[in-house]
Amino acid sequence: MSKTLPPPTGSTHESRGFTAAIAALGVVFGDIGTSPLYAFRMCLSALPGGSVDAGAILGVLSLVFWSITVVITVKYLVYILRADLNGEGGVLALMVLSLGGRTPTQVGGLWMALGIGGAALLYGDGMITPAISVLSAVEGIGIATPALQNAVIPMSLVVLVLIFAFQRHGTKSIGRFFGPIMLLWFFVLGGLGAYWIFQQPLVLGAVDPRLGLAFLSENGELGLMILGFVFLVVTGGEALYADLGHFGVKPIRRGWFWIAMPGILLNYFGQGALILEQPDTVAHSFYSMAPQWMLYPLVGLATIAAVIASQAVISGAFSLTYQAIRLGFMPGLKVRHYAPDGEGQVYFPTVNGVLLIASCLLVVLFRSSDELAGAYGLAVSGTMVITTVLANVAFARRHGWLGPTLLSIIFLAFDGTFLVANLSKIEQGGWFPALVAALAYMMMNTWMSGRKHEAARLNSMEQTPEQFEKALNSSPPVRTPGTGVFLDSRGTGIPGTLSAYWAYTRSLPEKILFATVITEPTPRVPLNRRVDTSWVAGGVVRVNIRYGFMQTPNVPAVLSQLPDEIMTYVAGETTFLIGRRTPHVTAAKGMALWRKRLYAFLDRNADEPIRRYQLPADRVLEIGLRYRL
Repeated sequence: MSKTLPPPTGSTHESRGFTAAIAALGVVFGDIGTSPLYAFRMCLSALPGGSVDAGAILGVLSLVFWSITVVITVKYLVYILRADLNGEGGVLALMVLSLGGRTPTQVGGLWMALGIGGAALLYGDGMITPAISVLSAVEGIGIATPALQNAVIPMSLVVLVLIFAFQRHGTKSIGRFFGPIMLLWFFVLGGLGAYWIFQQPLVLGAVDPRLGLAFLSENGELGLMILGFVFLVVTGGEALYADLGHFGVKPIRRGWFWIAMPGILLNYFGQGALILEQPDTVAHSFYSMAPQWMLYPLVGLATIAAVIASQAVISGAFSLTYQAIRLGFMPGLKVRHYAPDGEGQVYFPTVNGVLLIASCLLVVLFRSSDELAGAYGLAVSGTMVITTVLANVAFARRHGWLGPTLLSIIFLAFDGTFLVANLSKIEQGGWFPALVAALAYMMMNTWMSGRKHEAARLNSMEQTPEQFEKALNSSPPVRTPGTGVFLDSRGTGIPGTLSAYWAYTRSLPEKILFATVITEPTPRVPLNRRVDTSWVAGGVVRVNIRYGFMQTPNVPAVLSQLPDEIMTYVAGETTFLIGRRTPHVTAAKGMALWRKRLYAFLDRNADEPIRRYQLPADRVLEIGLRYRL
């Protein structure tokens, strides 16, 4: 994740504030900014034939306007963005806040389960957003030239492959171009909408909330189903909070109020005005707003906007994975870092491959954005409910329960209604993100539980400092030149790797140091809190190295900064000893057998500590430890 941009202060920094707001457009508002491509027409297309009259158009527009106003503007921009964890946002950061800053894997409980559930749901969104954004944009080709209708699916697949193939190169080099392109996109959205609003100013009456309520009451179950499509206008709202650490509160708010919100609302009202005047355009209302000469440039711009929206969602999935790994919810995966200091932009080949396959599969299975819209929304609406609940707990810790709870009840009225409306989409494709979320939750919960069982088993096998010192005195081992750094996951006691090394070689290094990397429940740990040192026994030093869950550990770099009385780090004379723990799956109590096998599979395929802690590969010695799980 990139560093937080410095917030502007005072009129002399307005240009910097505007620049940051433009930059935020390319990351934060990509998803919600491409919703006009498909959201409004999906709402009206769900009505029975011939019933798209002025009352229905104004009723749906009213629901769209108030959904954006309450859910995006009031809930996220005004309320949720205030719940930052040292400047970072997202459902996992909110989970840590709800736990009062305690370590999630140690505390457990309902709030941690909700945090994992919200993260799992976002993976479903990460698969659907690229597919529906690209497909809805490329479908304009078929409208501009009907003879190319059959080329929409192949072209969409090509665009998706190119998007995901590009991920391995990182986005920092072109990130500065995303904002200006999205600025143009929002101006085009607003310009097209304003033109048609001038033709039919009647649509402005849709700001009256009574029109939306009347539409829902008159249409019963159909109205609830259409509300599930109305929800598409606020998908992407989670990105406003998840990307808080990228830009800060002020640039995100400025980008929304100055540019994104006006452009989006103008376009939705413009589509309503167009359909009022030309009811037969309801099936492709967005592209019908443009004159014929503008269709191809608009398709090109829409495709680029969809690429940017997809890029933001994919990068968000990488950041989410990184946080989950550092918090202990997922096994270590092979990762590539692009920021110079080791933080920020990350790329996970495994996650990228899974998202690519899933997005392409969705395009092939559903074949149109209309059909794919049925699968969209369930995951995001579930995450929004979880966000509201966790935010209520986090704010209650700061301000007491009364105020936050009253606000949360209002927000949950919207979130809960949208969730119920989206549950009707399960048969239409909503089962897909639900299945993805269930699998992701099962994997994260199994990994976390397996790590706890592994720790309990290994703890029972390790020596205490007293036992270690007694053994040293009773049977002194041969001491070999150099320093041995034994990596230990616990931070206390004597690592099993040392006992095993002693038993196998009947020797120990001349100097011994225990190193433990501890992930704190905070995004970043400052340098003055990075290292704790203590003497263990027999002249052995323990070094606990603390990082935040958005930071990348670098053990050699930390050791090189230690005082000489603790350790003089010499690269060619220091050996890193790590344990290769291999679980032997048994039918013992504690976890279901299938979950133990899943944990063993995840453990075998986890990234190696050599890469995770940036150890020199030629100075690492692995020691095998087998235990019963």
